[in-house]
Amino acid sequence: MFPALETQLNQETHRLPDPYEDFMYRHLQYYGYFKAQRGSLSNSATYQHIQKNNPQYLLNGSLGEKDDLIPDTLQKEKLLYSHMLSSPRLRSRQLLYDELDEVNPRLREPRELFSILSTKRPLQAPRWPTECEVIKENIHHIEWAPPQLEYLYQPTGNEKVPEIVGEKKGTVVYQLDSVPTEGSYFTSSRVGGKRGIIKQLAVTLQGPEDNTLLFESRFESGNLQKAVRVDTYEYELTLRTDLYTNKHTQWFYFRVQNTRKDPTYRFTIVNLLKSKSLYTVGMKPLLYSQLDADTRNIGWRREGNEIKYYKNNTDDGQQPFYCLTWTIQFPYDQDTCFFAHFYPYTYTDLQCYLLSVANNPIQSQFCKLRTLCRSLAGNTVYLLTITNPSQTPQEAAAKKAVVLSARVHPGESNGSWVMKGFLDFILSNSPDARLLRDIFVFKVLPMLNPDGVIVGNYRCSLAGRDLNRHYKTILKESFPCIWYTRNMIKRLLEEREVLLYCDFHGHSRKNNIFLYGCNNNNHKYWLHERVFPLMLSKNAPDKFSFHSCNFKVQKCKEGTGRVVMWRMGILNSYTMESTFGGSTLGSKKGTHFTTEDLKSLGYHVCDTLLDLCDPDQTKFTQCLAELKELLRQKIHKKFNELGRDKDLEGSWSNISLSDIESSTSGSDSSLSDGLPVHLANIADELNQKKKMLQRKKKKSLQTRKQRNEQYQRKNLMRKLKLTEDTAERAGFASTLQKQTNFFKNSENSSSLPVKNENPRLNETNFSRRDKDTRLDSSMVTLILPKNKERIQTNFNRRDKDTPLDPSMTTLILPKNKEKMQ
Repeated sequence: MFPALETQLNQETHRLPDPYEDFMYRHLQYYGYFKAQRGSLSNSATYQHIQKNNPQYLLNGSLGEKDDLIPDTLQKEKLLYSHMLSSPRLRSRQLLYDELDEVNPRLREPRELFSILSTKRPLQAPRWPTECEVIKENIHHIEWAPPQLEYLYQPTGNEKVPEIVGEKKGTVVYQLDSVPTEGSYFTSSRVGGKRGIIKQLAVTLQGPEDNTLLFESRFESGNLQKAVRVDTYEYELTLRTDLYTNKHTQWFYFRVQNTRKDPTYRFTIVNLLKSKSLYTVGMKPLLYSQLDADTRNIGWRREGNEIKYYKNNTDDGQQPFYCLTWTIQFPYDQDTCFFAHFYPYTYTDLQCYLLSVANNPIQSQFCKLRTLCRSLAGNTVYLLTITNPSQTPQEAAAKKAVVLSARVHPGESNGSWVMKGFLDFILSNSPDARLLRDIFVFKVLPMLNPDGVIVGNYRCSLAGRDLNRHYKTILKESFPCIWYTRNMIKRLLEEREVLLYCDFHGHSRKNNIFLYGCNNNNHKYWLHERVFPLMLSKNAPDKFSFHSCNFKVQKCKEGTGRVVMWRMGILNSYTMESTFGGSTLGSKKGTHFTTEDLKSLGYHVCDTLLDLCDPDQTKFTQCLAELKELLRQKIHKKFNELGRDKDLEGSWSNISLSDIESSTSGSDSSLSDGLPVHLANIADELNQKKKMLQRKKKKSLQTRKQRNEQYQRKNLMRKLKLTEDTAERAGFASTLQKQTNFFKNSENSSSLPVKNENPRLNETNFSRRDKDTRLDSSMVTLILPKNKERIQTNFNRRDKDTPLDPSMTTLILPKNKEKMQ
């Protein structure tokens, strides 16, 4: 069909470029990573000549440029295409074809290297455990902020405490059939969840006059387990526990339909587990009306009266339950409404937001979206790297890093709204945002636990455990999200300093916003970890409470993100707690927080970062002085409570801050349940393998230096055997005097009191001492003979005038054992 081309191919076959180089050139240019002209390549003339006469070049049009396609009949193209497929150079699983599967082959995008989100294909659908039924409807809520402040509910003391009657006296109108609980564990997932026909779980209405509410929660982040109708307009609700557990009921999110406008409805959640709640101090549930959203552009708002949080008196011999009850009037007849513990923010919401960023031509230049890992169910854990391109490699290397994460606890959607506010600002064209991108590399993990968010868990992943207690895990397959997060940060620390780590959470027992940090024991940086929280409280005085912050590191929190990252070397390592309720400060006092309030906090985080890194250290110095005064007052108060006197003008700064700081037991933290049995066994096996590898490494001599050290030790031992009898003969007193003088002389010439020619003794005797620590004058040197009988024999055998060998073994014994410890 193309005789000239076929002749040329036959002539130039031996001169074709290397197939790998040819592939890589076209591959990199296709994805925009190779900008050079063809003429800039070596042997460019030959390369151009061959490429432009190559059948693949003719079909692809210079990597997709259709202007270079040879106009001809479809039959000719098919024949030429079949010639291409017969070429061994072009066989690849990376090729994609058009709908006809005939022309314009192109390369498949490398997996998990480039942006996953694209307008050219739909969003990645959430993957659910195969036990979960999922309705096909797409649930979407508009984002809206109320124009007026939403005040906390003021309890009257006359709120009704309804008696819990259950399904024995009521009628079950909604119930999930099978929910995996404790004892089972996650095995597989798929898009859409359980296979087969989706059952109708709500009751069937008997006619237009039937006013029974229709409940539903089988959608993203929903978690209603059962609804029982106990009166005409009164319902008892049971929340579904976190999957594969029998607890963690706090978050709720469900839908009701077939509403009536005039009557007053009462809802009572009967299986909450926390003894304290913000509902006792005025927090209201959230209501969303679909008709209001469609007709008046009104979204989520706080509603409810006669709100009461109380203990469930039903004693079934298990853990105690608590109830939340409230009354409400729906705004419309035949409306579709939603109730929620807090403003939902789903995995699909996140993907839609990231899609807009990926397709923004400006933001995508300095925000790179990558896959950190896949969750247990196979959902993507996204990692954003945000920074302006640097002019030089030195400038890039000088940038410090900031690591931010959210939604390790899926029911704490507060974290996602703070994260959204941060991203909105840092991706904006604001001069401050540009400056932050110039001086920092931001690593952002907007949703660490997508599986839990999707299924509507409050605290756990599909492993049935709180991920924020397992940051030290070795189980990569069971806890991939935090395993990869920890290792990403570990690699980042090898490249650059991480100035700040902050994990965004929500709090259901305390109002306001505050931080949990870690006390620094290094007096060079004494109180420095408290400067950022104090600055943040000054930038957001009506939202952020510094007095609610806590910096005590408890043993039960050793597996949390903030403690693990702190121990890895990040001084400013925090957990940010945003209340589910509202503020008790300033102009916001007595009101609920909205999504706009939380998003504004994301901006204040950026603003405070600039304050912290301001070359003019005036703010930093002022905050440090204020912190010292606050701590002095706190110590004075503590000693007064204990009835003790303390000279605060003296060495008060040496007092352990852990003794002064109260515990964080008032936080929402849960004690770690340990690993499930099936994971505990795996962990034990991995630990055993790790120990075996460590033993092998200790025994094996891998370097010449180690072999030389072993040889020197053997020589020293032979010398010691020859001189032990001399030591005994010289007498203990004379030996003590000689060795004392010897160390005095050595101390003048070296900071180490033992000669380096005996490395084994150095390691043994000084393994617990700092390298720069000098010998304490209270130390006493003793010579300990290995075998008294043999030394006595040698003493009688050898001449008394034999001089003392200075290579004799010495052991340093402190007079006070506590000094060594």
